[in-house]
Amino acid sequence: MVSVFSIVAGASSKSFVSVFVNGQEYTDGIQIKDDTTFVGVRKFASTMDSSAKVTYNYSNRTLTVSSNKLNMTAKDGANYIVANGRYLYTPSPIFMRYGVMYAPVTILAKAFDAKISWSNATSSFNITRGSGGILSGDLYYREDEVFWLSKIINAESGGEILRGKIAVGSVILNRVRSSYFPNTIYSVIFDKKNGVQFSPAANGSIYKSANAESVIAAKVCLEGYSENNYIFYFVNPKTAPNSWVSKNRQFYAQIGNHAFYY
Repeated sequence: MVSVFSIVAGASSKSFVSVFVNGQEYTDGIQIKDDTTFVGVRKFASTMDSSAKVTYNYSNRTLTVSSNKLNMTAKDGANYIVANGRYLYTPSPIFMRYGVMYAPVTILAKAFDAKISWSNATSSFNITRGSGGILSGDLYYREDEVFWLSKIINAESGGEILRGKIAVGSVILNRVRSSYFPNTIYSVIFDKKNGVQFSPAANGSIYKSANAESVIAAKVCLEGYSENNYIFYFVNPKTAPNSWVSKNRQFYAQIGNHAFYY
């Protein structure tokens, strides 16, 4: 999992957090919610790039940041921002307070291609400006990985909440990284070493078109976000109440219709 997400927990036990940008303290509207440090998107954008234009659409509650290096949207209540076509996830959703839209400072820093680190000693995030805009999704994502990961997410959890979709994607990518399973998304999906691993690969539902949120979930996972780095199995306990997984693996959590296991 990439560092921008792992440092979110740095503020977990803090009631007050400081933010510094290129050594200068950022003092505008820092909020702590759900153990996450939020900043106002409009003010943060202008701090990172004075040329950035920020507009707000009241009808769909979406704020847009535009500059020569970045095109970013953030929506009230959403669990991600879209930056240059990339999907940066936050477990604690974006919110509005007194007319100001707030998003986690970690994902905003990533959108602006800035380096961010956490100091536990000073309870502060330290940000160093970068290029001004994250590498585009067209260049960052591999088409084949998005294609197959979104297909299996859709086939297994197309009707689930976004978190459930991400959890399925996490299982696939955890297997890719493990030496006990094949090392590509495609080969994990179609793995038959110990029998069919995923029923959609056998019944053909893997080939159905992925819905929009399944594609988003795939991209979130490919950004490095994971529900848990050590879940390798999932099962629907209603349709498979006596599965090998439930009897032999350690339970992690129930998310939607699926139970996930280590």
